[in-house]
Amino acid sequence: EQDRTFSLSCEAPVHFARPAIDVLMTSAADVYGADLLAILLTGANHDGAEGMAQIHARGGLTVVQDPAEAQVSTMPQRAIALDAPDLVLPLAGIRDLLQLMVERE
Repeated sequence: EQDRTFSLSCEAPVHFARPAIDVLMTSAADVYGADLLAILLTGANHDGAEGMAQIHARGGLTVVQDPAEAQVSTMPQRAIALDAPDLVLPLAGIRDLLQLMVERE
């Protein structure tokens, strides 16, 4: 039997979110640096933009959904405004990128 430990996020919300994607992305950037691929999709607040900037600053590949096709464009627009991501793609382009990356493996 596998021992599983769960924890509840009790820290303060970041950009109205708890757990916040910015916290996750910053932690991932610290651990994986240039080996990290981050994709930010549709969303209604600014959470994720700062995390994407941290990943980009550490050499990770950052991809943001094209705000023109996002159901809610706030998150992708904020990420683009804060720190230009490596790529801004429609969903089909993100899919194609992921397929290309898997084929390279």
